[in-house]
Amino acid sequence: MSDIFDKCAAAGGYFGQHRAAKDRFFTLPVIDDIPGPHMKFQGRDNIMWSVNNYIGLANDADIKTAAMKAMETWSISSPMGSRMMSGSTSEHLALEKSLAEHAQKEDSFLFNYGYMGVLGTVTALTGSDDTLVVDKLAHACIVDAALSSRSQNSDGTTVRFFRHNDMNDLEFVLRSINKSRKGGLMILVEGVYGMTGDLANLNGITELARRYDARVFVDDAHGIGVLGEKGRGTASHLGVQEEIDIYFGTFAKAFASIGGYSATSNLVRDYIAYNARTQVFAKALPMPYVLSLKVALRKVIEGDERRRIMWQRSGELRDGLRKLGYHIGTGKSPICSVFVPVGERIESVAMEMLSYLREHGVFCTGIMWPVIPPGLMMFRMIPTSAHAPEDVDETIEVFKSMRDKLEMRGLNSSELGKIAKIYRN
Repeated sequence: MSDIFDKCAAAGGYFGQHRAAKDRFFTLPVIDDIPGPHMKFQGRDNIMWSVNNYIGLANDADIKTAAMKAMETWSISSPMGSRMMSGSTSEHLALEKSLAEHAQKEDSFLFNYGYMGVLGTVTALTGSDDTLVVDKLAHACIVDAALSSRSQNSDGTTVRFFRHNDMNDLEFVLRSINKSRKGGLMILVEGVYGMTGDLANLNGITELARRYDARVFVDDAHGIGVLGEKGRGTASHLGVQEEIDIYFGTFAKAFASIGGYSATSNLVRDYIAYNARTQVFAKALPMPYVLSLKVALRKVIEGDERRRIMWQRSGELRDGLRKLGYHIGTGKSPICSVFVPVGERIESVAMEMLSYLREHGVFCTGIMWPVIPPGLMMFRMIPTSAHAPEDVDETIEVFKSMRDKLEMRGLNSSELGKIAKIYRN
């Protein structure tokens, strides 16, 4: 016999070696500063490229004032209870209506966390005869929602995956499902893929959904507030907002807050409200968030100038790194994905690069296998409207010195081919 806690003393699990070494440099770094373009890490000033503060609303004075006024009136306790029992207020309902109007849907339903919102929405709607079709690069919350839907139904919801943004593969999967289909069918994708920065092919996905009688769920965490008219998101940007059956937006990125919402029809919204276990059995979103999000939504809608600056910083960063010989992903979002070769010594080379950057005042996130193909590392960088041109210039200089100091080589044809497959180039 063994103890269920035995695994905790070993180096298994996610990032097991870093956990065993009590690492706080590469994993779980402690960063105490207010989110912004400059933050301290281990006592050193860093240009911060890992915070999703796309249009610079973190620490916005008007949002802060709204939150403080709500705190004075309501404190952090209100409302008490879940939405189903005693946690609904007119402010919650008003925010939901405003979010729905922004998403061009009939209504929406609030969740305390984006992750739990996706989980709650998908599991609420899915029964044992239904089938979920998931993009292979979809965020963990989508994958977990699909797998949870399968496990909660005695006969087992069917879950199928298709190659990332591959419409031929998606159609193959949909066609095979419809040969013996009993229940409903829903396609689950992200709007902007947060690691690689590319957009879902929502035009192709919605066309296939119509053809094969499927619904479409889009988690637009990195698109809401960033893309589209008035920051409506990826589907609006691509002209297919009306074709999306459930538009899921989160507040943790462009809104610089916390929580999320499912925007859909009145009928579906009410079903989610009564059946999403992650909210039915959770305390309602506190009033300081609700009232400050009202201001944040207005800032998002009026944020064209912020988005213009964000895109300008993104273009400057991409162009500067590309001139140094770095390979930049072809995603059409502001996210700047920088690919470098690491060979077989993936972790040691990756750590060497990340160490160099952070020790020279540039903080960004390093992504490795299994998110991207083996033999490669990707620096994911989030340009925001809060960054200045000088931040870009200094970052480019550090990448230049890293390239020279570590004698970094360019990507070979095989590595370029792997990247092209990610983006379906």
